[in-house]
Amino acid sequence: MRNAIVLCAFSLTAAGSAAAADVSAVALTQGKAVLIIDGGRPRMVTVGEITPENVKLLSATSEEAVVEVDGRRRTVRLGDSISIGSPAGGRQQATLTADVQGHFFASAMVNGVSVRFIVDTGASMVTISSADAKRAGVHYLSGQSVRMQTANGLANAWRVKLDSVKLGDITLTNVDGLVVQGDVLGGVGLLGLSFLNRTEMRRDGDQMSLTRRY
Repeated sequence: MRNAIVLCAFSLTAAGSAAAADVSAVALTQGKAVLIIDGGRPRMVTVGEITPENVKLLSATSEEAVVEVDGRRRTVRLGDSISIGSPAGGRQQATLTADVQGHFFASAMVNGVSVRFIVDTGASMVTISSADAKRAGVHYLSGQSVRMQTANGLANAWRVKLDSVKLGDITLTNVDGLVVQGDVLGGVGLLGLSFLNRTEMRRDGDQMSLTRRY
């Protein structure tokens, strides 16, 4: 992976109407679930509890949970993310537009914290700086230590799992990530294939649409 490469990058614009709630299940056990709601921090919820986002946990096992929003019930399995308040078959999407220089930048939410990205098909993983990782509560020093080549030479980095990455209406959980020591990325992260491969990408002129595949 490198910093000085021809990058495919995008700036985020509006992407359809927001769902009533985006719910991801990051941990499940009998009677309890750890949920990420609308890209926020993971939260332990017990059966019968209603969150501030009006999400009620109806049941939970080690494999799946049933949640309800405004009378709509949906089942979410471990590691999955669903939108409640849109049709059951609704698809999560984001629309991106090139800037005047033909480059494309995006602001995405990592663990509920905004991070500026270049969407980079040459990067294998979502890559952020150690400063952004600290803001997002990523305990990267406990990850696998690696060395990576950048435009400024070799840099220390750590392989991690990101609880959630949200771009437009698309919310993905348990995303492979890389945290790089210092600011060798030039103030932006790389939204790499660990996110992009889970979407369908289509470009029309200076616009790109991403639709979640899984």
